[in-house]
Amino acid sequence: MRKILLVQGANLTYLGKREPEIYGTTTAEELNETLLQHSREKGYQLDIFYSNIEGEAINRIYEAADAGTHGLVMNPAGFTYGGYALKDCIKGAGLPYVEIHISNIAKRNIHCVLSDCAIGMMTGFGLHGYVLALEAMLHILEQNDARLRG
Repeated sequence: MRKILLVQGANLTYLGKREPEIYGTTTAEELNETLLQHSREKGYQLDIFYSNIEGEAINRIYEAADAGTHGLVMNPAGFTYGGYALKDCIKGAGLPYVEIHISNIAKRNIHCVLSDCAIGMMTGFGLHGYVLALEAMLHILEQNDARLRG
């Protein structure tokens, strides 16, 4: 069974409460249930990890890589602006990485320091972007498996 780690960066524990005009009113718990349902329907293991502390996120990514996790999906959120240590971690862990942002960060004139490590990004699709990012990761993993089978 494929294993995907979803890292939810700084401030995402406050989904549904913080700036609902940008991020909506769905809570973190409600989003988690939607995404875990997606994983059950698609037959993969999803581990969701929230942290407001960059070092904790780094430790969790390395732990996942060492445990055989197949892919990383992350909304860097508050780490968007200065997560250079997290960027080094993503490069070092070697996991395929898909980035998700709830809002269209380009439209908001925000540049994410982690984006150049990503295979691709989902940005501006609201919370549905998480499902799209997970689907993209599943596609990437299928392609990688097909290449290995040769």
